Amino acid sequence: MRVLVTGGAGFIGANFVLRTLATRPDATLRVLDKLTYAANPETLARVADRVELVQGDVADAGLVDRLVAESDLVVHFAAESHNDNSLADPSAFVQTNLVGTYTLLEAVRRHGVRYHHISTDEVYGDLELDDPARFTEQTAYNPSSPYSSTKAGSDLLVRAWVRSFGVRATISNCSNNYGPYQHIEKFIPRQITNVLSGIRPKLYGDGRNIRDWIHVDDHNDAVWRIIDKGQIGETYLIGADGEVDNRTVVETILELLGQRADAFDFVTDRPGHDRRYAIDSTRLRTELGWQPRYLDFRSGLSATIDWYRDNAAWWQPGKESVEANYAVTERVTG
Repeated sequence: MRVLVTGGAGFIGANFVLRTLATRPDATLRVLDKLTYAANPETLARVADRVELVQGDVADAGLVDRLVAESDLVVHFAAESHNDNSLADPSAFVQTNLVGTYTLLEAVRRHGVRYHHISTDEVYGDLELDDPARFTEQTAYNPSSPYSSTKAGSDLLVRAWVRSFGVRATISNCSNNYGPYQHIEKFIPRQITNVLSGIRPKLYGDGRNIRDWIHVDDHNDAVWRIIDKGQIGETYLIGADGEVDNRTVVETILELLGQRADAFDFVTDRPGHDRRYAIDSTRLRTELGWQPRYLDFRSGLSATIDWYRDNAAWWQPGKESVEANYAVTERVTG
C-alpha cells in the first residue's frame, strides 16, 4: 500500500509514520509537510531511508494532485492547530485547514483514492465541568476558536464530498494527544520542559479546565483500525477515558520530577478557553474492536517525561523562542 501522510513531520503525523513502519512493513510511505515551525524533520531522521519527505503545502493543487495520483491512501494530519496562534492570526488556519482540505478532497475525488481525515474533539465546543455527558458522533458542532471552527469546516467538507461526489472517506475526532515528539508550545511538553529548564510551569485561569488525554500511539492504532474496518462516510470518536484537569496534570508533572506540587504560577486565562472535553468512544470500541493500551495516564505521562528528559537536543533549540512568545500575553495572577 502506498500511503501519503500529510503533516507527517508534525507530532501526531510523525508518530503515525513511525508506528506504521514498525507494524506494517509492506507499506510505502511518503510524507507531505510544509515544515512550518511546528514540524521537525529530525523526528523522521532515523527512518529517512524508508520514507520520502516532500516539503510542500497541502493547498498547492498541482503538487497535491501529483502525489495523490501516486497513492492508494491519503491520511490527512496536516493542520494549523495551536489555539493561541489562531486568536492572534486566523488566516493560516483558514488556508491550511479549509483550503488545504478542499485541495486534497478534489485530488482524491479525481483519482479515486481512499482518504482518512484527522480531526479534533474541539469541533464540539466544550462541556460544563459538572456535566456527566461526553461527546458522541451525534453531538452538534459548536466550535469556540478560529482553530476549532476551521477544523469543523474541514470535517463538513469531507462529509459533503462523500455524499455529493462519492469520495471514499472516513473521519476521526480525537481527544488531546500526548507522547514523544510533541512541540513544546503544547500544554504537556511545555510544562515538562519548563521544569527541566528551571522555569515555573504556567496555568491558565483557575487550572480546572478538563481535557481527555490519550497517548499518541493509541490514537494512531485507532486510525489504522478505522482505515481497515471503518464504514465509508462515517465518523468515529477516539478517546481513552483520560479526563484530567490541567492543575492535576501540572501537579503530577512536578511530583514525577521531584518538585513541590504547588511550584507553578497561575496566569491570565485565554479568551474563549473551553472548560471541558470528554470523548465517548463506545462506537469505535464496539463496532471496530479497538481498545487503548495506555490505560493509566500517570504511567504514560511518566514515560513521556522520560522521553523529554532523554531528548533535550530535540527540543532545547526552540525553547527560548516559545517562552518569549508566551510572555507577550501571559500575566501572573497568583
